[in-house]
Amino acid sequence: MSHSPHLQAALDAAEAAGEIIRKAYRGNFAVDYKADASPVTEVDVAAEKSIRGLLSERFPDHGFYGEETGRSAMDAEYLWLVDPIDGTKAFVRGYPIFSVQIALMHRGELVLGVSSAPCWNGGRGELAWAEEGKGAHLDGQPVAASKTASLGKATLSTGNLARLAASPSWARLGELIPKLHRIRGYGDFLHYHFLASGKVDAVVESDVNILDIAALTVIVREAGGIVTDLHGDPIGLETTSMLATVPDLHSELLKSLAY
Repeated sequence: MSHSPHLQAALDAAEAAGEIIRKAYRGNFAVDYKADASPVTEVDVAAEKSIRGLLSERFPDHGFYGEETGRSAMDAEYLWLVDPIDGTKAFVRGYPIFSVQIALMHRGELVLGVSSAPCWNGGRGELAWAEEGKGAHLDGQPVAASKTASLGKATLSTGNLARLAASPSWARLGELIPKLHRIRGYGDFLHYHFLASGKVDAVVESDVNILDIAALTVIVREAGGIVTDLHGDPIGLETTSMLATVPDLHSELLKSLAY
């Protein structure tokens, strides 16, 4: 399959980072803690440096916003958004629900996303990618969101919900749950991959960073889903919440969960 130069670079960068991560997984590595008590390892830093080096070499005029190595040229026409290990807590504790997240923004609009889970699926890994107007793919195969049209047949997966839990919307979530077919909490990359491939029908998170969700936003959109924050606004650099659903459920869920 032929890819655009941007997508090929993102895939190559994700694979290079994945090699670094696989070699370190369940091994010995230094762990530090940020001001918000979230962990960061030497593996996060090494993986991001690898990604940044490759992307900068191929596209020296592009900007870069990384979880570990910071920001440069944020006003560039093209801006890469990178979280080298989204799910560092899982990585540190030795379970494989973590991923490499690489997205590309063009003039403020997300246009490309690569989500690679190098140690998932028994170590075989899982790779999702999408580019604007070209559909979403999972392990090389086209995928699409489900056609679920009613809450009674819908599966909702939840992620980080601290802010939602402290808001009036928490009670409305409680009222919503009995109306659903089922509720799950897959979290991180996994429930977005499931949404894009028709396995769940909605994802809600109230505490996210744009680097966590930028690539996944493109993947879900290209699979036919609708993605906004919990105010109904488009996803952008300042986004801190996420509501991603199949088309027929978004409006109803937003009314229940907006805060």
